[in-house]
Amino acid sequence: MSSFTARFANPDEIEHWDKHVTANPNGGNLLQSAAFAAVKRNFGWDVRYLVLEGGETASYNLVLEKSFPVLGRLWYLIKGPDVASVEDVPPALEAAKELAEREGLRVFAIKIEPDIVDSEEARSVLSGAGLVKAFNLQPNDSTAILDITPDPGPLLRTLHSRGRNAIRRAQREGVEVEVAEPTLENYRTMHSLMTGTLTTKSRSGAQVRSFEYYRQFWTEFTSRGQGRLYFVYENGRPSVGAFVINYGRKATYKDGGSLQNRSQYGDSHLVQWTAIEDMKALGCTEYDFCGTPPADKLKDTSHPFHGLGLFKTSFTKSVTDFVGVWDYVVDASRYTAWTTAGERLARRLYTRRTGQQFY
Repeated sequence: MSSFTARFANPDEIEHWDKHVTANPNGGNLLQSAAFAAVKRNFGWDVRYLVLEGGETASYNLVLEKSFPVLGRLWYLIKGPDVASVEDVPPALEAAKELAEREGLRVFAIKIEPDIVDSEEARSVLSGAGLVKAFNLQPNDSTAILDITPDPGPLLRTLHSRGRNAIRRAQREGVEVEVAEPTLENYRTMHSLMTGTLTTKSRSGAQVRSFEYYRQFWTEFTSRGQGRLYFVYENGRPSVGAFVINYGRKATYKDGGSLQNRSQYGDSHLVQWTAIEDMKALGCTEYDFCGTPPADKLKDTSHPFHGLGLFKTSFTKSVTDFVGVWDYVVDASRYTAWTTAGERLARRLYTRRTGQQFY
C-alpha cells in the first residue's frame, strides 16, 4: 500500500492530458480522456483534473462533478482511480478527500469504479475501508477482453470456433467492411442502426442516448484520431455499424448496431475482425468488447445482455468482472440524504428537464 497526495493538474498537464492518462498504472481508460471530458461538459457535468501522487508514480484521473443545493458536490471518478492495486484505492481516496476539504468544495461523496478485477479480496478491501457498493453505471463493468498482441494468423486461431468460422465464411463470401467518413449523415445512419426504432433502447436492451450526445461523442474522438466508424453494406445501404476507439494501448468496441433480417452471414464478426486488425496496427494490445452479462450469468437467457454476451464471447471465451461502482462517503449525513431521496430526485428532474441520462 502506498501513501498518496492529491492536487489538481496544472495547465500544461491538462493540455497534454491524454499523454498522462495513458501512462497511468493500468493504462488509463477512454472515459478518462480529454475527448470524453469535452462531451460531459455539455451534458450536465463540471470537469476537474485530479492528480494522485504516491512514491515515484502519478495517476491522472478525470473527475466529473455535480453540485446540489444544501448537499454540496458529488465527485464521480469515472473508471478511476487508476492505481496499481486495490490496496491503493483507500489511501488515494483519502488524499482526494483532503484536497476537496482544503479547497472548501463541500464534497459529500466520491463515486468510483476502478478497473480492478472483482474478487472477494478486492471487495473486502473496499468495504473494510468504509466504501459502500452502489449500482454499476458503465456497460463494461463486466466485459470480454481480447489480447490482440499475437500476429493475425495465430490470433484468429485463438478465437472461439463460432467467431473464427463466421469471419472466414464472411471473407469467402466477399463481405466488405469500410471505414466510413465521420460525417453527420453517417452519424445519423449509425444512430439509426443502434436504435433500430425511434425508441431510446436498442433491440439488445442496451440504453441508447440521444443522437446529439453520440454526435458530440463520436466527433470528439474522431477529431483526435482516436475513433473510427465502420460499416458493412447490403443492397446499397449500411447494414452493420461499429464505432471503435483507440486510446493508448486499449481499443474498445464502444457502439454497435445492425439491421434485422440480413442475408450476409458473419458480417458483424468481420466488422470486429477488421477493427481488431486496424487497432493492432495502431499499437493497441487489448480489445475490449465493452459489455457482457457477468461471468456467472452468461447462460441466463433473461439477462438483457444475453445476446450481446453470446456474440462477444465468440471472440474471447472468458468474461472479466470488475469491482464496479463504490461510494466513498465523505459526509455521512449528507450522503444519507443523497441515497435516501436526493439521487432519485436529482436524476428524475435532470432527465425531465433535458431528456438526457443523469450519469
